[in-house]
Parts: sequence; C-alpha cells; structure tokens
Amino acid sequence: MAAPKHPRPCSVADTLALVGEKYSLLVLREVCLGNGRFDQLVRNIGAPRDILATRLRRLVDAGILTKRVYSERPQRFEYRATPSGLELEPVLMTLMAWGDRHLRPDGDRPMVIGHSCGKDLAPVVTCAACGDPVRHEDLTAHPQAPGWTVTGPEAT
Repeated sequence: MAAPKHPRPCSVADTLALVGEKYSLLVLREVCLGNGRFDQLVRNIGAPRDILATRLRRLVDAGILTKRVYSERPQRFEYRATPSGLELEPVLMTLMAWGDRHLRPDGDRPMVIGHSCGKDLAPVVTCAACGDPVRHEDLTAHPQAPGWTVTGPEAT
C-alpha cells in the first residue's frame, strides 16, 4: 500500500496549528486571568517581545483574541479572549490538572483555580448526553474523513 499523500484529517492537528506554538496557550492563560496588556504578558510568560507580538497577531487573526486600544498616547493595546477563546479555557484547566498530578507529585501546585461553588476546581471531561465522566475504555472512534479508517488510510 502506498503511503498517503496527506496525514490524517484531524481537528486536533488543526487546533494545534493555531494554539500549539510555544507561548500561545500561555498567552491565553494570562488573558483568561485578566492580564491582557503586552507588558504583563511579556513579564508573566517570559516570551521574547518579537515572538510574543507574532503569537498575539496570530491569535487575533484566528478570532481567539481581540485587541483594543487602552491608551492613545502612547498607543497601547490590551488583549481579551473572544467567545471561541474562552472555549479553550477548560483545555487549559485540564492541562493544568494533568501537570499538577503528574509533574508535581509533591502536591506543590503553583496555582489553584476556585469554582463558584467555593471549592477548588477539579476539571473532569463528561459526556454531554449522559453526564458520565469520559474514560478511555468507553470511547469508540468513528472516522468521518473519506478514505480513512481508525488504523489509517483505506487500502486502494
């Protein structure tokens, strides 16, 4: 069988093309925390200014962030998450929880996110239909891209 001309069509790959670059999710983290000014982003992320400017431009162009002037002289901007950007916040919370569990076994968490119920957030992915937590053993993939199966491209 010949190798496919293109990799598997995948929404994960498409999403990573937008937010998978170094610093992009950290920008979103800071914006969700309310730190949307360029100097705050530079300080809190540690990204070089030119790279940060490029990431911000891409996130604005993708509709994940908006940019608005907060000072005319000198002209300065702040960034805020759009509704689609805010939809990525649970991804950040899940990544943070994974890091807390697997990279900080001593329990020394650098940030805790509180929920409106008064408790610390413990994110869980659930099925929208039944409400059950998602577990690997309960999932079944159904490829929708023409010519692709779970194991790869269909034999021709």
